[in-house]
Amino acid sequence: MAPAFEGRRWLFPSALVHALDPDAGRPGRRPRRTARDWLVDFSCFFLAGVVGLLAADSMTPENTPRALLVVDQWLGALSCAAVWLRRRWPVGLAIAMLPANLVSATAGGAGLVAFFTLAVHRPFRYVAWIGGISIAVIPLFFWLRPEPDLPYPVAVAFTVLLSVCVIGWGMLVRSKRQLMFSLRDRARRAETEAHLRAEQAQRLAREAIAREMHDVLAHRLTLLSVHAGALEFRPDAPREEVARAAGVIRESAHEALQDLREIIGVLRAGEPDDAGRPQPTLAALDALVAESREAGTKVTLDVRVTDPAAVPASVGRTAYRIAQEGLTNARKHAPGAEVTVSVTGAPGDGLTLSVRNPAPEGDVPHVPGSGQGLIGLTERASLAGGRLEHGARPDGGFEVRAWLPWGAPRP
Repeated sequence: MAPAFEGRRWLFPSALVHALDPDAGRPGRRPRRTARDWLVDFSCFFLAGVVGLLAADSMTPENTPRALLVVDQWLGALSCAAVWLRRRWPVGLAIAMLPANLVSATAGGAGLVAFFTLAVHRPFRYVAWIGGISIAVIPLFFWLRPEPDLPYPVAVAFTVLLSVCVIGWGMLVRSKRQLMFSLRDRARRAETEAHLRAEQAQRLAREAIAREMHDVLAHRLTLLSVHAGALEFRPDAPREEVARAAGVIRESAHEALQDLREIIGVLRAGEPDDAGRPQPTLAALDALVAESREAGTKVTLDVRVTDPAAVPASVGRTAYRIAQEGLTNARKHAPGAEVTVSVTGAPGDGLTLSVRNPAPEGDVPHVPGSGQGLIGLTERASLAGGRLEHGARPDGGFEVRAWLPWGAPRP
């Protein structure tokens, strides 16, 4: 049940509480009555008793046989007591009240409560049949037992109108409850679907990153194997060659270990992304910008990296993907606007990348988007040990800004 309702559970009907929180009652058992249910049930019992007493007060031995008077009052008392069963057997109670109301005037209040309960808890077909029969026998009741203080047409019209109002009130309460149930189901369904979409986007991003890491790791191990094999087959190689090969093996092993840690981190975070081909690095940004310019996008590239060749492959690949998604979004949502791609960084300070564009000129047709691309970029940057922020700029434009770790070179 929603936290907003948890502390006010007693204010709602037990049926609504059970629908909002199915765990509130044991399986196979009816939901427990709330404090509101007890208050409403007592009010219905009190109302039925008051109407019965008023009807009994209007009957006197002069206009009603004593035997009928006794039967009438006993039926009225039993009908008022049966009001407490209205939630469990609304149809049965309404059917039982049909003959009771035809014989007993003091059972009239209990009959109204029974028909109201029927309209609240059962579909319209039950209300139409049982309520229709009840209204149809009203003229017969007043024909058999005329009202001493009211003309026959007035008594019939007033009772029919009262019955219709009570049944209509019950149907209104039922429709409001059904509307609340419908809104609750829609809200839960929308929340579930949004959660599933976000999980799917994160899973796809993790799978893509893990596959990219696999490609890089395979490259590292292959390089390590080649140099180790060279040392094995040429043990008499010059000392400088042996030292250089050993340095390459050491660096490749270190890089492979780092990539392996990233893969394990992806797998632990959820699940393993997509690439069966060599992946781009930071050096491929020029080609990406050129491709965007050929597609008609105005792009300004500002790269201020102290040593671009020293940027780790995983960091450069992540920066490339972020720039690629930023340019794609700018082309979709701000056609014609000039996009600025800025890359700055140095070993030890990290790599900062931003893709920003001003507000587009004129009316831009709405392009639907799920936002999953930005979710994937956020996940990608997080798994790389960095962070990503995105949002509107004060001038109406949009900016994607990311920071990725770039450690200092090893001595």
